[in-house]
Amino acid sequence: MSVTVADAEQMRDFNRFYTQTIGVLNDRYLGQRRPLAEARLLFEIGVEGADVRGLRARLRLDSGYVSRLLRALESAGLVETRRSPADSRVRLAELTARGRLELDDLNDRSRRAAVDLLDPLSPEERSELLEAMILIRRHLRLSAIEVATIDPDAPEAHECLKAYAAELSTRFPEGYAERDLLPASDARGAAGVFVVARENGRAVGCGVLRTPPGIAEIRHLWTDPGARGIGLGRRLLVELERHAITREYRTIRLDTHRVLVEAIYLYQTSGYREVPAYDDNPHAQLWFEKPLRG
Repeated sequence: MSVTVADAEQMRDFNRFYTQTIGVLNDRYLGQRRPLAEARLLFEIGVEGADVRGLRARLRLDSGYVSRLLRALESAGLVETRRSPADSRVRLAELTARGRLELDDLNDRSRRAAVDLLDPLSPEERSELLEAMILIRRHLRLSAIEVATIDPDAPEAHECLKAYAAELSTRFPEGYAERDLLPASDARGAAGVFVVARENGRAVGCGVLRTPPGIAEIRHLWTDPGARGIGLGRRLLVELERHAITREYRTIRLDTHRVLVEAIYLYQTSGYREVPAYDDNPHAQLWFEKPLRG
């Protein structure tokens, strides 16, 4: 079902209420002398420092805006930037001694502000609020992940499949090797589709839809361990099914290994039913099929 105007207005109302409650609307965040954006950049740089490109990706800010924030922090004597000794193309941002003191103060103020918000609540109300925050964060994280089709020969496609093969090599009793992966030609053009999920510019999941005559097939569905538990596997599964429907398939199928209990649960709760073996994949022990609706 599509998002309604009422849905959007409810979220906008929550955003207005929340930003006012936590005090991000003025230029002295938590009573310090700087706005939220500068304070957040201090926090992201942290005591260990960070590369500027990674900061931009993590905060989803354009390079010009990040450069202006860094200049302001450098002018205040809180941050220093330099070229990485390992790669001159990479710029590193590090806190000065004064910057570390300000970060400590920022963290103290932030903790006190959180305590002040939670303290008036009863233990039951506090627990309910914190559980709701976990749920909101999980769903918002999932909604922010980009899912797109790419060429199976793209570097991020190889990166995903290499990680997929490495994980299965440790989970399958019989092992798994990169040579067991489908050739790129099976996921391109009329033969199929390669789908990737990106979080903050980094590939965190993938899947292949094979489209031979008759029945579509899903292969190599994988999510990065750090992106599990938020529903990304289900979202990738739905996206691959959508591509099958677009290509006018009425049925979709897949196979899996018995040790992949998370994947089996995902398929069983997504409308797939177990069917007899339909291929000779040496790593397949269960086969599933699902009718598709346009």
